Amino acid sequence: MAKIDTSVRKFSGKDEWGYIFGDMAGSYVNLFVDAYFLTFCTYVLGIKATWMAGLFLFARLWDAINDPIIGSFPDRWHLGKSKDKFTPWIKLFMVPLGLSGVLCFANVPFEGIVLHAWVAFSYIFFGMCYTGTSMPFGAMANVVTVDPLERSKLSRARSVGGGIVGGVALSMVPLVCFDADNNIIPERFTLLAVIFGILCVISYILLITLTKERVREDFTQKEKFDYGKVLKAAFSNRPLIGVMVATIGSMLTITGSSQTYSYIYKEVYHNTDMITISTVAAMPFMIVVFPLIPKMVKKFGKRNVILYTSAFSLIISVLKLVFYIEDVVVYTVLNILTLLGQTAFTMLIWALVSDCLDYSEWKTGMRSDGSMYSLYTFSRKIGSTVASTGIAASLGLVGYVSGQNVTQTAEAVKGIYYVCNAIPTLCYLLCIIGIGFIFNLDKKKTDQMYAEMAERRAKEMH
Repeated sequence: MAKIDTSVRKFSGKDEWGYIFGDMAGSYVNLFVDAYFLTFCTYVLGIKATWMAGLFLFARLWDAINDPIIGSFPDRWHLGKSKDKFTPWIKLFMVPLGLSGVLCFANVPFEGIVLHAWVAFSYIFFGMCYTGTSMPFGAMANVVTVDPLERSKLSRARSVGGGIVGGVALSMVPLVCFDADNNIIPERFTLLAVIFGILCVISYILLITLTKERVREDFTQKEKFDYGKVLKAAFSNRPLIGVMVATIGSMLTITGSSQTYSYIYKEVYHNTDMITISTVAAMPFMIVVFPLIPKMVKKFGKRNVILYTSAFSLIISVLKLVFYIEDVVVYTVLNILTLLGQTAFTMLIWALVSDCLDYSEWKTGMRSDGSMYSLYTFSRKIGSTVASTGIAASLGLVGYVSGQNVTQTAEAVKGIYYVCNAIPTLCYLLCIIGIGFIFNLDKKKTDQMYAEMAERRAKEMH
């Protein structure tokens, strides 16, 4: 059983601010790559969409091998002289992550096999660096505080960080990287990658400075790490499995929507400026929804809020899929409305993940935050993979042709529309299945769990 370090200052707003910066840090690179790497490679480098689908699939198969390995590092080894478990690992990977984004958007003068090898290397390198930072950052919430309310605050703070980058920084990309005729300006992508890389490192430094670890493990007396026990605990953790299924759906929307915006607004509506307009227009909607979610949670509970909002977004997504919407403004308004489900899920999911990790300790007595969290983050990558691979492969199947200044056929344009709108429909179905039918950690059981764990810690203190 881990113990609380009373020598560290009490949890405060500083920890929340640090967690906001921590999520901004990874989002600067991750969201940029997720949203525009496929666009950059198909339009600028001229690589076929079907080849990119193969790359995305291979990269995630590689993640299946290295994610659990990297995720187990903090549970296996303690870096540095501090008592911190996760912060040293963030320090180790944060600069390589910033660099990886620049490599992904470098307009290299290569051709043929060399070009394809470069694209594959840069993307896989990015994925490994992102795992190296996102895993310890996410698991860090469990060692910052053991209080469920304070963890909810960290979860909300994390949703703010990604929202700021997605709503402000990424909204500028179309204005900067596309000209008046909707053509791509390659060097602008590289410049933004450099800027985002620098902001990534600065934000991680702010995280490390402001957010403090308080839950300690005695590494000198810790028993030998057994990954088999971790896997057994994970597969018997029904709440975690439910959250993983729902998260796969969530990542379908996050990755799928960001990647398809360029295609649907460029090829279907011939108006890339609407990418920025839709992103900016979504901000007031998010500002209104943000304070409402905690009130809804207080009345209905975290699980029910996710279910209700996901059902609403599912209905809107089905309408977009069934009816071919020709008016770009109507389409954009409906897109914004579907954000209700995604916003609620993003704000609450990290609190649910912390509950799931503590559930494992409650049932098994074993604390393996890093390893367990890496298994959860793998579900996020599965969602991203399905979206990236599915979109790239589907673009090829509907007849999309890579390269700049290419006019797509009417059949390809219509296919792009349906590809882009099928993904959020599947997303919200998975959210409802995962949280509604698999996740079984209700408020009563959660309260019982934390009461018993607090009692255990109190006994060990004495």
